[in-house]
Amino acid sequence: MKKFTLLCSAAAIFAPTAAFAQSTGSVDFEKETIVVTGARTQDVGGIQTPDAPKAKAVVTQEMISRSGPGQTVLDTINIVPGVSFQNNDAYGNAGGTLTVRGFDSTRVSYTLDGIQLNDSGNYNIYSNFSIDPELIEQVNVNLGSTDVDSPTASAVGGTINQRTRIPGNDFGGRVSASFGEFDYRRYFGMIDTGEFTSYGTRAFLSASTSKYDNPYNNYGKLKRQQYNGRIYQPIGNNGDFVSVAGRYNQDRNNFFGSLPLRLDPNRTVGSGTGNRFPDNNDEREYDIAIPCTLDAPQAGAPDTANTCGTEFDRRYNPSNSVNVRGNSRFTLADGLVLTVDPSYQYTKANGGGTATAREFGYDINPAPVSGTARSNCSTAAPNVNITCVGGYFGGSPYLNGVDLNGDGDVLDQVTVLAPSQTRTRRYAVIAGLRYDIDDSNSVRATFTHDYSNHRQTGQVGLLENDGEPEDVFPVNDPIQTAAGFDLQKRDRQSYAILNQVAAEYRGEFGDLTVNVGARMPFFKRDLENFCYTSSAGGFVECAGGDDAVNEDIGEFNPTYSQPDHRVLKYSKFLPTLGAIYDFTPQISAFGSYTKNISVPSTDNLYNAFFFPEGTDEAKPDPETTDSFDLGVRYRSSKIQAQVATWYTKFNNRLASAYDPELDATVYRNLGKVTKWGIDGSVAYSPMKELTVYAFGSWMQSEIKDNIQLGQFGLVEDCDNIPAAALPSDIIRSCALTAGNRESGQPKYTYGLSATGTLGPVDLGITAKRTGERYVFDNNAQMFNNGINLTNLNDANPANDPAVIYDKVADAYWLVNLDARFNLGYFSQELDKTYIQLNVYNLFDTFYVGGFGGGLAQSLNTASTQYNNPPFVQIGAPRTLSVTFNIGW
Repeated sequence: MKKFTLLCSAAAIFAPTAAFAQSTGSVDFEKETIVVTGARTQDVGGIQTPDAPKAKAVVTQEMISRSGPGQTVLDTINIVPGVSFQNNDAYGNAGGTLTVRGFDSTRVSYTLDGIQLNDSGNYNIYSNFSIDPELIEQVNVNLGSTDVDSPTASAVGGTINQRTRIPGNDFGGRVSASFGEFDYRRYFGMIDTGEFTSYGTRAFLSASTSKYDNPYNNYGKLKRQQYNGRIYQPIGNNGDFVSVAGRYNQDRNNFFGSLPLRLDPNRTVGSGTGNRFPDNNDEREYDIAIPCTLDAPQAGAPDTANTCGTEFDRRYNPSNSVNVRGNSRFTLADGLVLTVDPSYQYTKANGGGTATAREFGYDINPAPVSGTARSNCSTAAPNVNITCVGGYFGGSPYLNGVDLNGDGDVLDQVTVLAPSQTRTRRYAVIAGLRYDIDDSNSVRATFTHDYSNHRQTGQVGLLENDGEPEDVFPVNDPIQTAAGFDLQKRDRQSYAILNQVAAEYRGEFGDLTVNVGARMPFFKRDLENFCYTSSAGGFVECAGGDDAVNEDIGEFNPTYSQPDHRVLKYSKFLPTLGAIYDFTPQISAFGSYTKNISVPSTDNLYNAFFFPEGTDEAKPDPETTDSFDLGVRYRSSKIQAQVATWYTKFNNRLASAYDPELDATVYRNLGKVTKWGIDGSVAYSPMKELTVYAFGSWMQSEIKDNIQLGQFGLVEDCDNIPAAALPSDIIRSCALTAGNRESGQPKYTYGLSATGTLGPVDLGITAKRTGERYVFDNNAQMFNNGINLTNLNDANPANDPAVIYDKVADAYWLVNLDARFNLGYFSQELDKTYIQLNVYNLFDTFYVGGFGGGLAQSLNTASTQYNNPPFVQIGAPRTLSVTFNIGW
């Protein structure tokens, strides 16, 4: 196997470790790699063969183990040029915000042993879907490209592929205990059975649990338990095998650290809409009102809900998830190999907050009565113009005659738990057939099938008297209306289906190696919506599936789109081409071209139910990218260096924007974006006890079009704005994005890492500088929402909206330290036993953490005022932990 090892870690040293792509078929076919590793060897120059035609990096377990205990691998790969990750906390349970070459996580494929981990409804990456980091053999990062057999619907920005460790040949194991700030406690244990049959069968089992406090306030907790196992059966001595692995994960986390990005001096720091973001470390801790009690019910009086239990930081983000992963390789004949990877996943999860439930009904008849659009069903008697029913309407639950608080009347408003519930069942298989024509030429053909069913509901649950939920999963025992059906804020079922065929050829012609391939995915989105859609933004009105009530809703509200079933299909031919040329044993050049696709997610396609089937608004086009890479590498016994340039053309970017023909804001294609940049790294190992590594990337993006937000005054076309147009009309009509950088992505990143060994002590340090990130695509500042925009026409500047935050989040340094005391220095029997210190954010740098960006600060066009700014995360604080690890 051809390998090139690249240093890249706090303890980055070279090792001849094979790189695994995401499926067994890609592992089998892969010949060229770049390995980012923490393994220590003396022979840096022993790896002399050419490297990969694609921009790729691989992080091994040696480096993963240097990160903090339980840390997500997304944080570990933050040292890969082109990758930017803002961690929500220093221990990894809370996830974070990822971009790869400027593409957000919904456009990056995230896999484990060949199975897709991105949410099948919205393509988001949830780091808790991965496995304990101790079990990850390596992480393979493809920048701007994917493998031909990849089961992805969204990877226009690249792929992150994780491989589970293979059970050891001998009986052994490890146990570790970690303790740290914020009352952090984590325990991990693993047993390798070794070979326990005459056929060489071996397995491992592991379990872990972690718990710690929210680092910013006095309320939240993060809790996780996880169980993993794998059984591995080798077949013969030519690399054939069958393997089955499984994982169960349970999270019970409170949300935390997401605050409005504004610095108004008259506001206090906190997570409510009336609060603000901290300005420094001294301000980043804030309190939640505890204890509190729900509103005391009063018989015969129309009680009003209080705020107990409504704070953002009281919300839970619970999940139960299972996955089972099969991998296999069979040699059918000389040079002919079959690989088959089946999998199954199940997820039960929700997220969201509280709502104010009404014990009375909702008037679905908007016919005017006494000068109002709808009547108050707590006081009005039903008549020909008043039809009171139970259900979820206008964003609130109505029970139509249920005494929730037990005071003997049905007049009250009561705080209830109202998250968005999702249950996912996902089946997949990747099958491939490789044939070696001769020693220099190989071909493979693959078939990929991915079938995902997710049921998305919004059941409502009760709160305890202190604001805590009775059950974090209201779906287990939901509140029902007087008519006996579940209250739900959404009610839909979807099937996301992929069938894909692909082929790839690799040929070696002396100093030139060529890869040519293509994949042809066929996507099907089968969508059922059981609620009425009341707006172009996808808002729904749910009556629990009651046919009679649904009939009345449609009759009284003809502008609503009725419950519907739609099927959408997408397909695209996606070629890929790569080449490597060796000028000398030390110098090689590589280049590649890849076309990728991201089809609209099922979550966003539901917004389109407001529009008639078959219209352009009901079926947005998929996003596509054309990505080009060109680079050179230098390899010697002391220095390894690489520099690569890249260019990506991003077509049919999807987002919510105004449609002037419909006079509505819809989910639609916004045009083109071009991205380009340069990545580089250099590693130097003057002696086996010392290694240093430097890396950096610079990226530019350019949005080609202005985006229409509305149509006010003289502004009908944002690319041709009349000179006489009023400033307030321009602001309300247009996001002036043409020529701007995309938001949420750093302009540059660079860093340095070093590791040294002195006797039994390994010491490593990694420092990374992350550049400025624009908050919005229009690259504008954020403004106070208290000033009417028409005052912009006034000659008095004091009437202009006040700036509450700059156009960019500032650049910042993040420095992490790791130190390990190896007991194996004193005894060979203790070679896997050590004590490790980790310090995350060593200098306690204050910075704005993760945010998703957007077109522009939203507007209330009716009141001609700016809306509230976005919520963003506080950067993770300095956090110290110690791990005691015993291995045998």
